[in-house]
Amino acid sequence: MLLYLDTSNNLQTIIKLGDQEFITNYSSPRDQDVLGALGQALQQSGESLADLTEINVNTGPGSFTGLRVGLSIANTLSFALNLPLNHQPPGIIVEPNYATPPSITPPKTH
Repeated sequence: MLLYLDTSNNLQTIIKLGDQEFITNYSSPRDQDVLGALGQALQQSGESLADLTEINVNTGPGSFTGLRVGLSIANTLSFALNLPLNHQPPGIIVEPNYATPPSITPPKTH
């Protein structure tokens, strides 16, 4: 069974398990609980991680933190369960596609 994971919007998690879709909305980006949403989706569908045969994840563009979290989970599941991720062999890291470079404050120089 295919697992599709989309965390590109940090106010929403979209999980598809086969032909079933589960959407979880959040009031704040700090509330986003991707693993909790995945656990609930698996429970509601009557499936388990052992039933997965492949994983697809939205690589972006989208929320910087949302993409990092979703891709970290997808890469970890791919490695741990030895499953292809975005049509790549297990163990190949899939990276985010940010629309713009992250806005990170440069370190202060002395």
